[in-house]
Amino acid sequence: MATAHPVTEQLTIMPPAERREAVLRVIRSARKRLLMSMYRCTDYRVIDELAETVNRGVRVELLLTPRATALEARKLRELGTLVESIGAEVYRYHDPLVKYHAKYMVADDGPALVASLNFTEKCFTATGDFVLVTHDPEVISSLKRLFETDSVAPEARFPDGITERLIVGPDRARAQFTTLLEQAQKSIRIVDHKVADPMMISLLREKKDAGVTVDILGSGGLGGLRSHGKMLLIDDHVAVIGSIGLASMSLDFRREVAIVIRKPECVRQLSEFFESVAGAQKQSPAASAEAEDSEDED
Repeated sequence: MATAHPVTEQLTIMPPAERREAVLRVIRSARKRLLMSMYRCTDYRVIDELAETVNRGVRVELLLTPRATALEARKLRELGTLVESIGAEVYRYHDPLVKYHAKYMVADDGPALVASLNFTEKCFTATGDFVLVTHDPEVISSLKRLFETDSVAPEARFPDGITERLIVGPDRARAQFTTLLEQAQKSIRIVDHKVADPMMISLLREKKDAGVTVDILGSGGLGGLRSHGKMLLIDDHVAVIGSIGLASMSLDFRREVAIVIRKPECVRQLSEFFESVAGAQKQSPAASAEAEDSEDED
């Protein structure tokens, strides 16, 4: 029997500038096709890299959400016009109720990138965010299938064959997060400034009453950076990073994508990050319930 090769994955947390380089490396790696879910993009190094990628003969396809505040809707229209002008193909997600808030990209048959950040100057300089670059073939094929469904027919049935490593909202995010939290035996550690969903807060309280340590880094600074990214760490064995917050809007009304991480080196890196920025920022689930469930703010 052939020995399975370990999946190559790289997690990027800080310094923020390294997150931009991780994004640019994935864009540069594309030879034939680049898929990119883009909620916001104001960083011109990313735009310039996309233009160069188109000039290299790569088919660049971007999926944008049209659902936002009036001001953001105008900016998104301008972004769509800009990237179309450099030769990219732009799809505008047209589900009548769901906002497209996921942040991911796929270059050819890999690598893929799943992140909590937007492609903005602020997310590359001032926020606490997370980026995972993976060569996992199941993640890559699943993201491609999701992109191809959402860019053409978001009203269609949720695509088959999406790996359980991907937590995808609104279709299955609540169930997947509930299962992960219920499995915690020793500790639950969360980075999320919008923990506001009543069912999730109730579950966290139940786990705490059962003896599980529950620590939440909510609003406030993360090592000198603004809290923006979302991270869940269960028993120091499994982690989740991505765009999904434990708020009702995020769980039930947006297309979101997060990724489950079990690679020991990456989980250890997230654990060390949490410990390094914890201290005074720790909050109880009850305190976090008071956080405002607002739009994604960069």
